[in-house]
Amino acid sequence: MSESRAFCPRCGDPVPDRSAGDGDPAASGHAADPLRPGAEVELCDACYFEDFDFVDAPDRIQVRVCAQCGAVHRGNRWVDVGAQDYTDVAIEEVSEALGVHVDVADVAWQVEPEQVDENTIRMHCYFTGVVRGTPVEEQVTVPVKIARQTCTRCGRIAGDYYASIVQIRADGRTPTTEEMDRAKEIANQVVADMEATGDRNAFVTEMGEVDDGLNIKVSTNKIGKKIANKMIQEFGGTVNDAETLVTEDEDGNEVYRVTFAVRLPPYTPGDVIDLRNDDGGPVLVRSAHGNLKGTRVTTGERYEASHEEGNSPDARKLGELEDGVETTVVAVEDENAVQVLDPETYQAKTVARPDYFDPEAETVPVLKSRAGLHVLPDPDPDTGDEDDDPYDPYDDD
Repeated sequence: MSESRAFCPRCGDPVPDRSAGDGDPAASGHAADPLRPGAEVELCDACYFEDFDFVDAPDRIQVRVCAQCGAVHRGNRWVDVGAQDYTDVAIEEVSEALGVHVDVADVAWQVEPEQVDENTIRMHCYFTGVVRGTPVEEQVTVPVKIARQTCTRCGRIAGDYYASIVQIRADGRTPTTEEMDRAKEIANQVVADMEATGDRNAFVTEMGEVDDGLNIKVSTNKIGKKIANKMIQEFGGTVNDAETLVTEDEDGNEVYRVTFAVRLPPYTPGDVIDLRNDDGGPVLVRSAHGNLKGTRVTTGERYEASHEEGNSPDARKLGELEDGVETTVVAVEDENAVQVLDPETYQAKTVARPDYFDPEAETVPVLKSRAGLHVLPDPDPDTGDEDDDPYDPYDDD
């Protein structure tokens, strides 16, 4: 490297000519020329390395973590990191806090964590690089202090906070165990799906069964609405919502709590009902979505309620498909009638023969009610069809 006519402004020694280098003056270390404002002159190597700081590191780092769920506070929010311990978190925090001089090329570094105690990790960091053609290295130690706190989400859960309540009820009856269990599954799944997208405000505060149904308290109105809508999609019925002013936030905005009242249909698939003002015979309910749909147990014909009746036609419940009692087939009289034994009196009785009756069957399930004795479809047909619907003898829905 040839000598230039430049001299170090600090010590006066000649400065080697670096014009054949990378052409970046910032990478050579310059100082302002006091005789020519705006111009810069280069420092010699000795003076340059006197002020050279390879690594800029903080004296210590504090990491705020939630003692309940393990979330880490970053910036102005809590973040779920999913770490088994906080060593990985400490390494990441140190990595973001360290700075390496811009003039250094070919930088390499490694870190060795030292667990001092439960809440302190000492991070030993080793750096190597090249600057002005000279290999440089440095070691720094940064203590990381783990500060255990309670995140906003866990604080709300501990305080039984909720913004919405979903009330699962049924028209003229108590929701079935299946319906209430399904509502709980839906609530947990909705929360899990929202958590998977990074929404930390999603949680179920409480689920409680009451005399007439189920109450589900959740953290946001969005969750409450999704739970209510999914229940209606699966079981039919209606949902209404009502807002209640509960407080004002720190900005003076009104905060409302929303109640979603889910009203399930009066009849469920598998119910056998006797329609009033209808001489067609009892109906085995297949679906309560939209208009109630079913099968006549006297003929096997399809039934669908009118638009005005919807999913709650005027009827009385006679029983359920599972209430059917297996009895003996005595004789097949004709295409409209069959003789079976009364399961209570054991007398042969002639009853209507529905289309789904198997003339080769030796026994059939029957339901005896105030409307008489009726042959039911097999509640558990062994057809080998995984999609078989026990409430639909024709299973074409």
